[in-house]
Amino acid sequence: MGQSMPRWGMVIDLDRCSGCRGCVVACKQENNIAPSTQEQAESSRMISWINVITVVEGDYPDTKVRLLPMLCQQCENPPCVRVCPVGATQKSLQGIVGQIYPRCIGCRYCASACPYQVKYFNWFKPSWPREFEQSRNPSVCVRPKGVIEKCTFCVQRLQRARDQAAFEGRKVRSEGEYVPACVESCPAKAMYFGDLEDRSTQVAHLARDVRAFRVMDELGTGPNVIYLKEST
Repeated sequence: MGQSMPRWGMVIDLDRCSGCRGCVVACKQENNIAPSTQEQAESSRMISWINVITVVEGDYPDTKVRLLPMLCQQCENPPCVRVCPVGATQKSLQGIVGQIYPRCIGCRYCASACPYQVKYFNWFKPSWPREFEQSRNPSVCVRPKGVIEKCTFCVQRLQRARDQAAFEGRKVRSEGEYVPACVESCPAKAMYFGDLEDRSTQVAHLARDVRAFRVMDELGTGPNVIYLKEST
């Protein structure tokens, strides 16, 4: 059984990740992230709460390409929370760092403080082509122009799982009941999600694997996203 207060976390197996970016598409669709125009892309003002970073190692012809899915690391000690002057960025008791959009004043202090560069300022009023207007998720708000956006582990899905669990008179299960869109959509099954405090879960087991590492963990941020190194 898990503890009374879970700590939600993710493990990404880099051996399995193929770089298909299915997680990126699923995240955009689930969280109402508007498509970017060519002008926005050229000015580096695209919004994507999760990206697959390509790292090229070695000199040609002895090069190796490595892939690193990068999203909000949901830090235990998030620097973004400490610098927000209006309390728009907050960390929940269950380890999820979220955004309170009505409070955000767009000062971008949190984006500057984030060492992972996974916060995005919404420069433009979001809009969709007419054929996609009806595809938006009614469970997620459409953020206005001028606020910071970021991954929240699809917290709306957690709320739905909580409501169902409360209706059934139980707690949310430690694994499998609450799953972010990126994890659910990964065709290679490279992403795992669950309660890191419950040692019976697969995600907690993998987090203690010999291949496990956290990006820039030496900064003391305490990420709750753990990666498994490639075996070769």
